[in-house]
Amino acid sequence: MNSFTGFTQQDFDVFSIPGLEQRMEALKTNVSPKLQCIAEQIAPSLTAMTGDEMFVHVAKHARRTTNPPNDTWAAVASSKRGYKMLPHFQIGMWESHLFIWFAMIYENPMKQHYANTLKQHITEVRNHIPDSFVWSKDHTKPDVIHNSNLTNDSFLQLLDRLENVKKAELLCGINIDRHDPLIANGEALIQKCEETFQTLEYLYRLTKK
Repeated sequence: MNSFTGFTQQDFDVFSIPGLEQRMEALKTNVSPKLQCIAEQIAPSLTAMTGDEMFVHVAKHARRTTNPPNDTWAAVASSKRGYKMLPHFQIGMWESHLFIWFAMIYENPMKQHYANTLKQHITEVRNHIPDSFVWSKDHTKPDVIHNSNLTNDSFLQLLDRLENVKKAELLCGINIDRHDPLIANGEALIQKCEETFQTLEYLYRLTKK
């Protein structure tokens, strides 16, 4: 396994390449191997943290026929077969930033149950997640809600949506701007991922309640 050495600005520029085939080629050549490398280095820590054996899945974007992807990621989940139906962890990027997430996406059949669990632990959840973290209700869009701006009422609305809307999702973690020096420092970025996932492991633990 190669060690992860960091991202370059050219890695983020991949998302400005026009055309599906050309962008996919650049992703496969330059970006996906780096995401795979970082995920493989973090998977053992996540296994130790969660008590579940963790497996790496790199986004293939296989369903796309015309529109090139605007983001890409590697997911780490407790099954070799797939990750979308499971609570999982993601490291990925848009053109503007890198993201490090805990993710419960719309394919997950336990969404409703999980929304309920979070409601029962709302005070602990709010106390546990740092102000600097962000939330997302749709992994296909770069928009986020800053935890520091989230009231208990608006958090409950997110949970109601997760419970009742078929396409609803809940993701939590951090974004790192593409120009942050941390992006290019492989060792420091791995450490940042591990620290972030240590915080997010609490949300993963709640999926087992």
